[in-house]
Amino acid sequence: MRLVKKPDREQDGPERRCIVTGESGGKDGLIRFVLDPEGRVVPDLTGKLPGRGLWVTGTRETVEKAVSKGHFAKAARASASAGPELADLVERLLARRAADALGLARKAGALEAGFEKVMTAIERGRVAALIEARDGSLDGRRKLEQRLRVVKEQGIPGDVPVLSPLWADEMGLALGRGNVIHAALIKGRMQAKVLGDLARLARYGRKDRPQKAHAM
Repeated sequence: MRLVKKPDREQDGPERRCIVTGESGGKDGLIRFVLDPEGRVVPDLTGKLPGRGLWVTGTRETVEKAVSKGHFAKAARASASAGPELADLVERLLARRAADALGLARKAGALEAGFEKVMTAIERGRVAALIEARDGSLDGRRKLEQRLRVVKEQGIPGDVPVLSPLWADEMGLALGRGNVIHAALIKGRMQAKVLGDLARLARYGRKDRPQKAHAM
């Protein structure tokens, strides 16, 4: 993914430079790493850990390249321990944040789950995003997306993104129920955080399905 520099008026904060690609971009598109006291590379998704930040474009491919090509040590100008498992760790942490965001949205009344409830939310024009399980029913997803198109033609909602970064059991665990295939994020104060965490995971990419949701 190419990081394009935004005009000053569009910047959400200071830009950071990827230690692998050399390209600069907003912090939302990169992942911060730091070295712990033993020189191990540690992901810092919240951006709050002490130490000099080592920023990497937020995709699995770029994190894997940072490890295999020794970019962390070069950027830190110090010994930096990073094994091939680092990319998997980042994925698990991103998936946990995305699932936690869904759970918070549910508790705040800003998330509907289940085909019928999602369909109703669409028809009422309340949907900020459609969230589909990666292993969900394609038929159900097609019906919901078709309904989105219909109500958009009627001038009810604007563009509604469809995101599929989580597996059904991960969504179910986050929402305190069995496997969840379809969910809808409701417009309101929760949408920026939830969309941000889901989009971050989707951008990073998933490698393999966890054997169990609690493996996150």
